[in-house]
Amino acid sequence: MQRRSIVAILVLCLCGAGLIPRPVLAACEDVPPEQRLQNTAPHDIGRTLDKIQDDGWIEVAMYEDFRPWSWQESGQVRGIDADIARLIAADLGVEARLRLVQPGETLDQDLLNYVYKGALIGGHVSDVMLHAPYDVAYACRFDQVVFTGQYATERLAIAYGQADYPEKGPVPAVFRYDPVGVENDTISDFFLTSVGHGATADKVHRYKSTGAAMAALAAGDVMAVMGPRAELDANLTPGQLVHEPPLLGLAKSNWTLGAAISFQHRPLAYAVDDAVAAALADGRIAQIFASYGVDFRPPVR
Repeated sequence: MQRRSIVAILVLCLCGAGLIPRPVLAACEDVPPEQRLQNTAPHDIGRTLDKIQDDGWIEVAMYEDFRPWSWQESGQVRGIDADIARLIAADLGVEARLRLVQPGETLDQDLLNYVYKGALIGGHVSDVMLHAPYDVAYACRFDQVVFTGQYATERLAIAYGQADYPEKGPVPAVFRYDPVGVENDTISDFFLTSVGHGATADKVHRYKSTGAAMAALAAGDVMAVMGPRAELDANLTPGQLVHEPPLLGLAKSNWTLGAAISFQHRPLAYAVDDAVAAALADGRIAQIFASYGVDFRPPVR
């Protein structure tokens, strides 16, 4: 499922080609401290790296029901993020305790609930949260979260039936005529609905998840599906292909995934980043993606 929190970061890019150019500034230069969302007195929440190693375990939060990234099956948490969490824990010499959490309406809410404060009722923060989309401008708004450990680049793509498009994969313009599936209320939904000033709107079929849209593609209900590449790859069936065509008018069609950690625990953030960097360098993270049949693109770090 494409998280709403990711959409919250990317949705302003939908009409990027028409935005007024902004001056080039150094990171965070245009965000005064008083405008930052969490410019409040710090609370001593969470565990230090020393405490984690003394206790012998680390809790890592990740989204529930989110194939191929994280989901529960036969009592075990599986997925790319789950395996990366175990990799980080092994590097720190501790046990990985995996916490599946529900996504909020925004990434702001998820960070508050799971990283630096905890939900108001019965909530607690985890030591690390994975699948946090990294964006410099967004990160500058936070005083109490460190975005680190970037481990992959996710991007939008289109899956399609090879029999329907034998010569080359479809581009968004063809969805003025051909039915296409998307997860409801996601960046793919917003973008395709806006193509040609709404000319594609009646051809966009909405589903509760990208996986459900891919099932509709297999059933012949749609001719293509647009969504995050990993979710398309994980649901491909024989006779289906996936490609990444130019998405004209969409200023940002890819984003970096990493970890979010409380700003109070910088040593932990450094240790997590070192573990991820080592696993990127020796190919372990690439192997994790391959084991789930997902194309891997390393992040820009």
